[in-house]
Amino acid sequence: MLLIFVVGDVLGAGIYALVGAVGAEVGGAIWTAFTAALVLAVLTAFAYAELVTKYPQAAGSALYVDRAYKASFFTFIVGFAVMCSGIASASTLSRAFAGDYLEQFVDVPLVAAALGFILVVAAVNLRGIAESVKVNVLLTCVEVVGLLLIVAVGIAALGDGSADFGRNFEFKEGESVFVAIIGGASLAFYALIGFEDSVNVAEETRDPARAFPRALFGGLAIAGVIYLLVTMTASMVVPTGQLSDSSGPLLEVVKEGPLDIPLKLFAFIALLAVANGALST
Repeated sequence: MLLIFVVGDVLGAGIYALVGAVGAEVGGAIWTAFTAALVLAVLTAFAYAELVTKYPQAAGSALYVDRAYKASFFTFIVGFAVMCSGIASASTLSRAFAGDYLEQFVDVPLVAAALGFILVVAAVNLRGIAESVKVNVLLTCVEVVGLLLIVAVGIAALGDGSADFGRNFEFKEGESVFVAIIGGASLAFYALIGFEDSVNVAEETRDPARAFPRALFGGLAIAGVIYLLVTMTASMVVPTGQLSDSSGPLLEVVKEGPLDIPLKLFAFIALLAVANGALST
């Protein structure tokens, strides 16, 4: 369950909501930014894996800083920063939920829909950790199916010749390749660091020192492979400008791809995927 929690937390937000934004920074070579971000995320994961085995309590980063420096000021600053990142993540995901994906079903003011979504997610979390993680497991299975559909669109597009695979090696005009990748990676890294939420549920496992590192690195490996396949598919099926202009970039892939996937079906899967990321955050 912890492995699925990590996979769902990493996949939920970034791949469904940020592909277009990363493309706006780096150009068609979106996969390069996600690869750079993945390397940085793995380095961060090594630190978390070491610290969780020593201090498997729910306080996470604030606890580690407190144990290291014994200074309440530093503990507060780190705890406050983590809280702010959670607010930023949840608000970003709530807006993604209320955007192009939800518009496939109802026309609701974005802010009203986003606030309503936050209240529902809060209610599930208030019910309890066991119920929340079980919902995470269910939603993760659904969102992985949605991403496999995107990969299938890419395979079909390559098969019928409609894909432009060369777009995966095009970088944003007017900038160096290095600057473009760093610009994209700064956004893509946000999509990959969801695993740090998992440190707060490590103490719910029977043997955190053994279970957490395996779940963490296994989840990152699974998510990393899926990220690369989906970003390459998105870039070769949809022009970069069209991706960056959409708050539901993978919906554009379904629209432009050769497979006859119902838009409402994929929009529903995307809504559940975004909800999963928000629930974990």
